[in-house]
Amino acid sequence: MRVQLFAVTAAGPRPLPVGQGVQNAHELFDGLPLGVYSALRTFGHDRFLGLELHFERTDRSLELLGWPERLPRARLAAAIDAAVRAFPEPEAFVRFDCLAAAPTALGTDERLLLALSPFTPVPERCLEEGVTVRFSPLRRARPLIKVASFVVERRPYPLGRQDAFEHLLVDEAGHILEGTSSNFVALQGRTLRLAGDEALQGVTQRIVAELGRALGLESRREALRREELAEIDEAFLTGSTRGVVPVVAVEEQRIGSGQPGPFTRRLLQAYYAHAEQHARPALG
Repeated sequence: MRVQLFAVTAAGPRPLPVGQGVQNAHELFDGLPLGVYSALRTFGHDRFLGLELHFERTDRSLELLGWPERLPRARLAAAIDAAVRAFPEPEAFVRFDCLAAAPTALGTDERLLLALSPFTPVPERCLEEGVTVRFSPLRRARPLIKVASFVVERRPYPLGRQDAFEHLLVDEAGHILEGTSSNFVALQGRTLRLAGDEALQGVTQRIVAELGRALGLESRREALRREELAEIDEAFLTGSTRGVVPVVAVEEQRIGSGQPGPFTRRLLQAYYAHAEQHARPALG
C-alpha cells in the first residue's frame, strides 16, 4: 500500500487499517484524538536529516502541554527504520504522532502512531523561478507546541498552489511569523530575519541558519513586519519536507529583483549538500 499506518509497539511497528480513499499520511489521522506530531522526509530511501531534533521538539511540545509522557525514542527510531526500509516507494513522507488518547477504533491501545506516504518533492520550477505566498488569518494559540489539530485548521489554505504556494501567519502588530507548514526567512543585507518564540521553531530553519553562518550571514530573531517587505533583498521558506523554497513575492509585493536571490540559491544548494553528507538512518 502507498499509504501506511502503524502502531509503534515494543515488538515493532504493527500495521493498522487504512480507510478507502486516503490519499496521504495526514488524512490517516482524521477523526482520531489528536495530540502532537512531527513530519519529515527520507533521503536516499531510508535516511533522515535531523531526526533527533524532531524527537527533541516533540518532547518539548509534550512538556509544554503538561503531558507526563515522553517519546520512547529507541522504540520509535526502530519502528521508523523498519517501516521506511520496507516502504515500496523511492522516498517517503513520514509523520509520527503522540495522540491524546488511544485510538481504540483502530484496534490498538498504543497512542504513538507512525504514518508513511509517498514523498512528493517541490517542483523544480518553484525552485528555479521562486514562488508567491499570501497571508491567512490563521493563528497558533500556543506557537511553540506542534499540535496536530493545526493540520486540520490549515486545510482551507491548501499548499503548493500556483497562485499561493504557502500562506503566512501574521500577528496583530503585523509581524510575519511563519507559514502554515514552514518557516519564513527574510534576508536583509547579510542578516537572516527569523521569527522568535512567537512562531514554531523549525528544524530546517535551524539547519539553514547554521549553513548561513558559513556564508557570512548573521541571524536575528526578530520577526519581519509586513511594511518591511519592500526593504528586504531575498526571502525563502524552510521546512523538513520542502527544504529551501525561494519566495519572489508576498501578495503583490515583489521581493528584491523578483527572482530567487544569490544567497537563497547558495543556501538551497548548501542544504542539499548538507543532507547528502549528514542524513542518517533512523538507527544510524
